[in-house]
Amino acid sequence: MMNGTEILLIEDNPEDVEITLRAFQKYHLANKIHVARDGEEALECLFGTGRYADRPLSSQTRLILLDIKLPKVDGLEVLQRCKSDSRTKNIPVVVLTSSREDRDLVESYNLGVNSYVVKPVDFSQFTEAVRQLGLYWILLNQRPSELYSEGRD
Repeated sequence: MMNGTEILLIEDNPEDVEITLRAFQKYHLANKIHVARDGEEALECLFGTGRYADRPLSSQTRLILLDIKLPKVDGLEVLQRCKSDSRTKNIPVVVLTSSREDRDLVESYNLGVNSYVVKPVDFSQFTEAVRQLGLYWILLNQRPSELYSEGRD
């Protein structure tokens, strides 16, 4: 993971990336956001492989915003691998998707997603949804410390 990254945004739609980045910037919710544009890049980023092999893993990531309809590797597989690995399982993952399919919702929760949000179509509603996500997951939500979550004293 990029050193110091607070949010990993995994999104292939350029317009949704732009809206999300603008909302976080406008409301000063995160200093460092890294964008992965497909599931393969997201996994490389999360686990320090491929094009991210020369970068150290970082426990600074506080939130993953994940679209589930991604090229190369599906978002549900990214979620499954993230939640099944001790290095990343405690990072909150919010599915932020246009999918209203019940099977995507159920499978996301079965895999351990922390929240599932359907993207509003309206620009101002989308911006407000991103603002609320940032306020809750970055400013209000409490995560266990790295030492505690790994079972150390």
